Amino acid sequence: MKKAVVTGGAGFIGSNIAAALVVGGWETHLIDNNPAFRRDSLPKEATLHEFSILDTEATQNVFEGADAVFHTAAIPRVPYSIEHPVETTNENITGTVSVLTAAARAKVRRVVYSASGSAYGEQQTLPLAETLSANPVNPYGLQKYVGELFAKLWPSIYGVETVSLRYFNVYGPGMDPNGAYALAIGKFLKARVDGEPITIFGDGTVTRDFTHVSDVVNANLLAAESANVGKGEVINVGAGRNVSIKYLADLFGGEIVYAAPRIEAHDSQADNRKAKELLGWEPKIKLEDGIAALKKEAGL
Repeated sequence: MKKAVVTGGAGFIGSNIAAALVVGGWETHLIDNNPAFRRDSLPKEATLHEFSILDTEATQNVFEGADAVFHTAAIPRVPYSIEHPVETTNENITGTVSVLTAAARAKVRRVVYSASGSAYGEQQTLPLAETLSANPVNPYGLQKYVGELFAKLWPSIYGVETVSLRYFNVYGPGMDPNGAYALAIGKFLKARVDGEPITIFGDGTVTRDFTHVSDVVNANLLAAESANVGKGEVINVGAGRNVSIKYLADLFGGEIVYAAPRIEAHDSQADNRKAKELLGWEPKIKLEDGIAALKKEAGL
């Protein structure tokens, strides 16, 4: 039985990866310093370790004997990074260096790094291909991009295979709909369930490429095993289709109210050809079907 470790294993994406690893027969370990929200829903077969990835020695101890590490731990959300640049830089950059260092010391074969499409920032052309220069417009995008740069160094210097997956607006079962920085889809769903208006920041013309978490999980599993990657490659993981936030809100229905725009790129859409070529990956869940399933689960 191969051993895998998921950092941020109690998070939205991490917990979904963990569940898939257990089903796939992996000995699965989770590292998370704040698992309270999902503790009861985590796979019972996985071993949970509660500490911060900034503790490199403790992280190394869990990594010992691991074949693959899925590094999803981060403090996400663009607005939060703008309000808390020091805290988020410490977690998202120093934490990533800690994970990579622990992986090298434990002789882990491969680290799959959860990167972000926010590294692209504002660009003149769509879709966004990996050949474009990064142009982050907020601390979170910059932090995740710097993590990629560190990951690119590890194969040649430390002999640890790495691959960075740039996610595009991941949604699906297990999202946390609470708090000021929750994902748009989670907040829209909660507003409908609570009978409250949906709030759109800006005029609703901002576009995003929404990608179902099951597709993201599949990309991670493929990236961990593929013989075509491991040298620090950066690969988009996105549906390849962008829709406006107004269109997204209309899929939920109900009243819409508008608030001041946020500091973020106006448009985003993944060019996912590289994922298809190197990983054999293709998105399977259409946005409308994914939203319909969430609404059904919520009793809407």
